[in-house]
Amino acid sequence: MLHYQIEFDDYQQHLMHVTVRFMANPTQVLWLPTWIPGSYLIREFAKHIEAVKAYDEAGRPLTISKFEKNKWQLFNTDHELITVEYDVYAYDLSVRGSYVDQTRFYVNPACACLGLQDQEDAPCEVELFLPKAVQHFTLATGLPSKSAVKGRYTLKAQNYMALIDSPFELAEQTCFDFDAKGINHRFVVSGKHNTNLERLKTDLKKICETEIAMFGSAPFKDYTFMTIATGNSYGGLEHPNSTSLITPRDDLPKTDEPQEPSEGYQRFLGLCSHEYFHSWLVKFIRPENYATYNLHQESYTSLLWVFEGFTSYYDDLILLRSGVISQESYLKLLKAQIDRYLQNAGRHVQSVAESSFDTWIKFYRPDENTSNAGTSYYNKGALVALCLDLGLRTYGSSLDALVRRLYESAQQNIQVTERLILALCKELTGQDWTERLNHLIHTTDELPLAELLPNFGLKFEIQTQESRPFGLKTVEKPEGVLVQQAWRDGTGAKAGISAHDVIIAIDGLKATQKRLNTTQEVEILAFRRDELLKFSVQADAQAQHTVKLTPHDEQKLKEWLL
Repeated sequence: MLHYQIEFDDYQQHLMHVTVRFMANPTQVLWLPTWIPGSYLIREFAKHIEAVKAYDEAGRPLTISKFEKNKWQLFNTDHELITVEYDVYAYDLSVRGSYVDQTRFYVNPACACLGLQDQEDAPCEVELFLPKAVQHFTLATGLPSKSAVKGRYTLKAQNYMALIDSPFELAEQTCFDFDAKGINHRFVVSGKHNTNLERLKTDLKKICETEIAMFGSAPFKDYTFMTIATGNSYGGLEHPNSTSLITPRDDLPKTDEPQEPSEGYQRFLGLCSHEYFHSWLVKFIRPENYATYNLHQESYTSLLWVFEGFTSYYDDLILLRSGVISQESYLKLLKAQIDRYLQNAGRHVQSVAESSFDTWIKFYRPDENTSNAGTSYYNKGALVALCLDLGLRTYGSSLDALVRRLYESAQQNIQVTERLILALCKELTGQDWTERLNHLIHTTDELPLAELLPNFGLKFEIQTQESRPFGLKTVEKPEGVLVQQAWRDGTGAKAGISAHDVIIAIDGLKATQKRLNTTQEVEILAFRRDELLKFSVQADAQAQHTVKLTPHDEQKLKEWLL
């Protein structure tokens, strides 16, 4: 067994001290993941590891040398009991890292617990020691745990992969439990908040029961929602039987939360629904080459349009099916999804399969050119899922049936490939889906929403809502009008105006957003860095397209949605 001991005595400086004890191989390599499952970016967690030291069973220092960015090596250990200790800097308030201060200890073991090469299958035990000042903190985690002494907890994991995919939090927490289809669920929230817990409990139970019923069973025996309430942060990360969520506290339900959830509360419920759905579609059903993760380097797949796209389609749909939101609210969410797609020029440049493959270098690193050159496998993937669902329904099946088949295949250790999806679509409908699927995922052609939606009771109209003067996205600042983006082929970009320029004058007058809405050629003065530039720009307005969705056959609409 690998034994980890984590102490938080230096929490005010955001440090935790980790001690690992193990029986070493003669030349033992220790390593730390470079990325965390479910978040596809090389995050270089090893940069936060400090002062690594090693000792033999008698307490004598041993040589431990770092030979790669995330690997250390011990020499001549002769199968003896070894102790390795080090500090970890923990001040990342995201769901992917670790965060330690006087209010909260949150740890993703992927960025804190060194693993042993060739011993990754060994069971792991983690002991947590709380300083006296915070011994009132309580624990939340998806791992089996116990506390025999106040301020001390023991966690167990069946192997290293289970350990690094199971975060834990120690903090002042508010929590409740509920049963969903015979499975115990726990919701835990920390941070300052004033949550209507009974309302949240009622709604979460409906969501969880709806998702379990959809798949027929769950790939976990219990489940924990871990939530930190903040001012404006937002995000989530899935794990096998838990999820970490970070949300604006104003998105949590209020005491007077209306029957139809507010926009913010809908957003939070959608986040819960999304991450919970990942328990099936990502943690259990995976791309074929993710059956075993390679956490040392990028692991490429062109299938994130399935795993994030399908999940993004279902997260809002589940809110409707569970009765948590109305059909009217769902159609507003669907409209917003389609509007984002229509307003993204990059959909004409990059396919959703290419977006999936490029996630390692693009998705988590957006810049001023992102909307010109790329598409989102979340956004377009959700609409691909919609098109696939309606296409399958045209031939008597559904996307529900397809994801259930994927679940059944994963239970037989058959994971996802594009070939498997094509084969299952053919089994479900008797049709060859090669051409249809290729059109949806491997081309930049428009999605057939206008063709499909009317057949299922929803009229689809594209409207021109507003314009972008000179093809620029801008915001007024005290120093002038800041250019946030210059859309490709707009007259502003063609004239040489770029993102981050600060427009200070238009035809000799102080620049304002209103003055940019002109119908004539203008002379623009702008600062780029500290240099003053002059541009002659032809008047032009790039239209922003939105969609209008109007129910016209309630029976067909309900058959699809419910």
